Amino acid sequence: MPARSLSRVLPALGLGLLLTAGLSGCGQAPWSTGLASSSTPTATFSVAPIIPVINDLATGSTTRNLKAGDVTLAVNYWSTLNIGEWTPAANKPISFSLIGTLGTDDGQAVYLSRVSVVASVKGPSGPLTAPPASVDQASIAPGYLIKTPYSYSQTFILPAVDPAATSITLAFTYEILVQSTPTSAAFAKSTASDEITVALTPAG
Repeated sequence: MPARSLSRVLPALGLGLLLTAGLSGCGQAPWSTGLASSSTPTATFSVAPIIPVINDLATGSTTRNLKAGDVTLAVNYWSTLNIGEWTPAANKPISFSLIGTLGTDDGQAVYLSRVSVVASVKGPSGPLTAPPASVDQASIAPGYLIKTPYSYSQTFILPAVDPAATSITLAFTYEILVQSTPTSAAFAKSTASDEITVALTPAG
């Protein structure tokens, strides 16, 4: 190559190398901004917690000790129908018995004057229509004698409920009368409350 042509080429090559070095030292090209940082969205899923249904009669029966003033009530709950057969459509018997003891016992008598059971029914979406309350008002005055060794027993029948029902909660209220003295016709009244929940078996 002639010397004059070579002298023209060398400065051009030098300028090209200088531009290349300048570009390589500037990092990522401006037009690629945003491409590298983009990513594919990740789907997220949430699982609703499973809330187990309480079943106080899962073993067939349950016992409670309740306070009504100076009286302690020992109450036993059970069902003559197998709990696995407590379906929404079935007639469901709930049985219970109780016996009372006095904390300060000077020989007074203890009576049950009234017991009521109010049912509430629940399904997957919330409360459902409930059956009417069950009540036993003592047919004798002042009530049924429940002081040990005497006791009270009763069975209420719960009718069919909404097919979507998953449980029934039974609220018991016991109204108690205690003699003021062993020979008195005056009585002190007190109340004890309790709840039990029974899971229902879906109809097959």
